[in-house]
This record gives sequence, C-alpha cells and structure tokens, in this order.
Amino acid sequence: MTADIGDTPNLAPQDPAPLNSGEPAGLGGCDGSVTLVEGATFCLSNRLGDVEPGRSHGLFFRDARVISRWELLVDGQPAEPLSVLSPEAFAARFVLRRPPQAGHPDSTLLVVRERLIAEGMHEILTLENMGREPTAVTLELHVDADFVDLFAVKEGRAGHGHGRAEVAVAEGELLLHDRTDRTRGLSVTSTVEPAVLPGTLVWRVVVAPGAKWQTEVIAEPTVGNQRVQAPLVPGEHHGLSAPSRKIAAWRKTATKITAHNSALTQVLLRSESDLGALQIHDETGESRPFVAAGAPWFMTLFGRDSLLTAWMALPLEVDLAVGTLHQLAELQGQKIDPLTEEEPGRIMHEMRRGPASGQALGGNIYYGTVDATPLFVMLLAECHRWGADPEAIEALLPAADAAIGWITEYGDRDGDDFVEYRRATDRGLINQGWKDSFDGINDATGHLAEAPIALCEVQGYVHAALLARAELADAFGELRAAGRLRERAAELRGKFSEQFWLPDKGWYAVALDGGKRRVDALTSNAAHCLWAGIASEEHAAELVLRLSGPEMDTGFGLRTLASSMGAYNPMSYHSGSVWPHDTAIAVAGLLRYRQVPGALELAMRLANGLLDAAAAFGGRLPELFCGFPRDQFAVPVPYPTSCSPQAWASAAPLLLVRAFLGLEPNVPARTLTVRPQLPPEWGRITVTDLRLGSVTVDLEAEGTEVISARVPDDWQVVTR
Repeated sequence: MTADIGDTPNLAPQDPAPLNSGEPAGLGGCDGSVTLVEGATFCLSNRLGDVEPGRSHGLFFRDARVISRWELLVDGQPAEPLSVLSPEAFAARFVLRRPPQAGHPDSTLLVVRERLIAEGMHEILTLENMGREPTAVTLELHVDADFVDLFAVKEGRAGHGHGRAEVAVAEGELLLHDRTDRTRGLSVTSTVEPAVLPGTLVWRVVVAPGAKWQTEVIAEPTVGNQRVQAPLVPGEHHGLSAPSRKIAAWRKTATKITAHNSALTQVLLRSESDLGALQIHDETGESRPFVAAGAPWFMTLFGRDSLLTAWMALPLEVDLAVGTLHQLAELQGQKIDPLTEEEPGRIMHEMRRGPASGQALGGNIYYGTVDATPLFVMLLAECHRWGADPEAIEALLPAADAAIGWITEYGDRDGDDFVEYRRATDRGLINQGWKDSFDGINDATGHLAEAPIALCEVQGYVHAALLARAELADAFGELRAAGRLRERAAELRGKFSEQFWLPDKGWYAVALDGGKRRVDALTSNAAHCLWAGIASEEHAAELVLRLSGPEMDTGFGLRTLASSMGAYNPMSYHSGSVWPHDTAIAVAGLLRYRQVPGALELAMRLANGLLDAAAAFGGRLPELFCGFPRDQFAVPVPYPTSCSPQAWASAAPLLLVRAFLGLEPNVPARTLTVRPQLPPEWGRITVTDLRLGSVTVDLEAEGTEVISARVPDDWQVVTR
C-alpha cells in the first residue's frame, strides 16, 4: 500500500506536521492483530476477538471507528485463546476456553465466537460444556464507541476511545451515539436477551453437560439516523450473508487458475478470496465494483493502487478494471485547487469519507500523485485488448484525452517532455510516486532528491500511455492522432535514454532532480522501466546484471533500494524493503525482455523467492516485508505496519502467472498469445473459464509448452 498523506514516512522531520500526522499503528498480524475486511468495512481485534480500548483496534465503517471496545469476559476474566480460523477475509472463528478454575488443571467450557462483518458486525457466541455436571457461566460483553476518524486512530491520536459516545439503554438494546454528530451511532442487540447496562451486555446461563448455549449479537451502525442493515438477520446461516453471496458470485465469474504446485495454488486461491473481499461499490450499489487498496487503513479507492491492482487482476476479471476506470473518471480533476492538488485531467490519489477527511486531505479527495494519470490510460487500452465492452471503452476516451492533457499541461512543468512533481502546499505529499515516503527518493550517497522530481518509472508509464492512447485511436478510427502519439512516444523514449541512463553504473537514475541532475541510486524503480517498455535492449542487458546481484535480490524478492546504497535500511518503508507488487512488476518487466541474457533466470529466481515468502506468511503476501538477505534469516522478517490483506500484494501472484504464461489476449483482433516460460517447480498451469469479451477460453501449459488451448474457431492462438 502506498502511504497516504497521513503516513509518518511522508513527513520530513523539519516539516510542519499536517493535521493527520502521527506514527502509524501496528497491524497486519505482526502485533497479533486479526484483520477482517469486507468492502469498505473492516475490523481489527486481538486473537481473542476482543477490540481493546486504547489501541488501533475497532470496527471501522465509512472511515470512522464505530466500535472502540468489544471485550468478552467469561466469569469476569478474558477467555484463553486456542485457535483463530479465517476461511474468508470477512469472517473468522475465534476458538477459546474458559480459564481453568481453581484446583482444576483443565477447562471444560469451550467458547466460540463466530464473527462476520459487512456494513456492520454479526457475532455468534457459543458455549459448549465438555464436563460431567452443569456449569454456571456469566458472560459480559463490554461495548464502547468513539466515532473518531480513521486517520486519528491510525496515527494514535484517538486516545482511549472514551468521551464521545452518548450511551442509552432501550428494551434489550444498547444504543450509542456520537455526541458531536447525533446522526452517527451504533445499535447492539442479541437474540437471547441480556441484562443491558450502560456499555455492557450480561448473560447469566447454566449449560448442561454435553449441551450448547448460543446467542447472536448484532452491531448495526447508523448514519443520518438511518440504521445500516446488519450482515445477517438472526438465524440466517453465514453462507447466506451478503458477503458470502458476493464472494460466491465473484468466484462464479472469476477465472479458475490452478497449478500442480499445491503451494502456488493456495496462494492463488487466497488472492482470489482477498480481491473479492476488497471490492467495493459506490453508495448506490448500482455501479460496477472497484477495488480498495488494502486493509486495514486503506479501505477506499486509491488511484495508483487500484489501477495497478486491477491490471494485475485482469486474468481473473475484466469488469473490476472497467469499474475502477469508471469510478476514477467520475472523480477526475476539473479545476486547479492547491489544497487538494486537483488539476484538470489529473487522476486522484485517494478518497476518504470519515468525519475529519476535509481536515486531513484538504477535502474528501486528494490528487497528489504523479503516476495514476498515465496508468489510467494504460489500463484503458489493456481493458480493450482483454475484451471489455467497446462502448464502455469509448465512453472513457474523453477521460483518457483529459489525462494526456494533464501530462502535457501540468505534469510536464518545464516543457522538457518529462513529467515532474512538486507538492502544492506544505500539507501535500513530498514524494508523489509509488515510493511516497518523505525519504523514498535519494541518491547513491543517501542524500534526498530536491523537487521538482522526474521519476524514471513515471516516464516509462507516460511512454506506455502514449502508445496505449495511439492503439485506442487506431481502434476508433483516429488514425492521424495515433500517428502523432506514436511519434511523441518515440521522442520521449530517445530523450529518456539520453537523460536517465548512467553508463558508468549500468542502470537508470531513479530520477532527475530540480536541477536536472541524475539521482543515481540503484532501485527497483528501474525494473518498472522494463515493464513499461521504455528501456532499450542494450540498456536492459546491463540492468539485468545489476538487478541480479545480492545487493538487489534478497532471496525472497527484489529490494526497493540496493544494499550498497547510502540510504539502505532493510527495515525501512521504501529504502531496502521488499514489496511483493514491486517484485511482480519487475518479473513481468524481465519477461518482457526475456531475450536478454539472464532476464529469464532472474525472473524465475525472484518469483520463486516471492512465493516462498508467501508460504512463510501463511499464503497471503503482505504489503511489504523487511529486506534482509535470505542467508541471514531463513524466513522473511515482517514489517511492523504492513497492511494485510493488501490489494496489489494480493494481486501480485496473478501477474506472476500471467507473465510466465506469456498470456496476451487481443479480443478485437481475435488472437490469444501464449508463450510460456514457466518455472519447472510450478508444474502444469491450468486456466479455466477465462472470459474474454463474449468468448470463454481454457488453456494448459507446462514449461515452454502449450499443452492445450481451447478457443473459438475464428480465433488464432499464437505460441511463438
């Protein structure tokens, strides 16, 4: 997940702190937290299932925390944890027991909490008596809400979650309202009526030997004095819930990808599940879905993250990409506003809906990103090739033209044909590429680059965007415009080669700084230039050698910054860590230049290392992990504040599979290119029900062979 305007890594020590500054809270499992996510709602708890006050835990709904305490006590004590099972990203079963009573070494009471979240929370509490005599049990559920903004929680500014909730007790119902906005609140009810006290629900029960006792607890947020429907109605099976129906529908339409390598298959299944859970709709629920950036702190639309995730997920589903494009086009910049950094044609960075969004971002939408705009155009053409509805593509052409206009008029600030960035105010992001921490762009000695900054990968994206718009121009009869765009792309490629290549080092400068000096650090950004196709074959050959060394290859993926550089820190956010999406893009870039000596071998090594890392993380790749070498630590070291599940990390394995398959459909031309170079460890890859426009394709490949490819009779399969 790229950091947003509220992340501490974006704040230089000498800078005045923006309104949402602060230290990011620990998450992602490194602190024992359990994250559940469904659409734009998520829940953070400990491994007991408790939301502990004073921590970053909570149920978050529309960028505000609507539960800041949710603690279950069994006979006055926390239960003892046995296991946590999470079959889906939105559901978990917390298996617990009552602490052993005095004089008894074991417990005879099993306590199970089955939790499901959507636009609220549904929890089934079950007590099972394993003993030989009836047992008396007192259950207490302590509930509180502070209704504070997501940013305040993430940055540790929310205190202990007290003081903002106004608590009331109705008949069998606990009601909490935000004192500062009474239209926002929470209702808590139970199917077995408890004694309801301010902030507490209490059940006193007797469970017979071998028997079970159960109640369903339902937490429903209220917005605008309207209660949001709970995930389940009482008595309804979890499989009938809206999240379960949504994930079932997603699986029904999504392509099935399996491998003889069972570990790879498990990673791909987790990718499918997480991407399904990370899908969100606008508030009407009528638009195409788009993808949120990641849990827990980025459950919203992001420009760069959502676009790259949608690109990587194309083998599963094209509509997700089209929905993302439509949503971003709706929010595309129309005017100049320094506070939000909006500019005509610019694709936004992120959207927030919490109570303090206007303070944090200058508005609900912040536009401070330099790469989302060319990525938008790139994805539009890619969707056209993958069979998206031509009318939907044509409807988005004006947005693509506005994006090209932004690149020309606002992105290229000094007319040198390179796109640069400089934040518009001291509240904006200092760095506005994907490495957007304040110290993310530095030279070989570790000195920070000075704005305006032209990043190497952004020039690659612009080059690809120009060619993408030219391809669309050809498809829709704009032949003269297509020629002009290709000429412009060729000119940019030549200038890029002259200005960014470091002949004495053998890699591309990560950037040109405000004085047009080459920022000469060896970074993973250069590998994005391979993916975007702006690198010459001659330069690619040297770059592959530099990326192949232990300075960049950790054994679990590619470092963001070489270990030989002055700013290298394997425990940093962007200066030596490993980001799975970044490594996957590098692998795809290497396979684009597979004819270059060493490119294929490095691609296989990086991909297998990344899959080993996924196995170490239980099949789910986190946002990032530390960049220590594999010979120092046999398993990847977690990064403390890494998001998980995180969209482009979840989608990264899909890009790996697509790249090694050499899978490139062209629906308008009715061709399917499959040029496999699959790692031997993967065995056979099977792709079933790949929907390309109105047709469905199945294929199998192993090694360098296409075993089978079932396409319509009027299609051509290209294998060499």
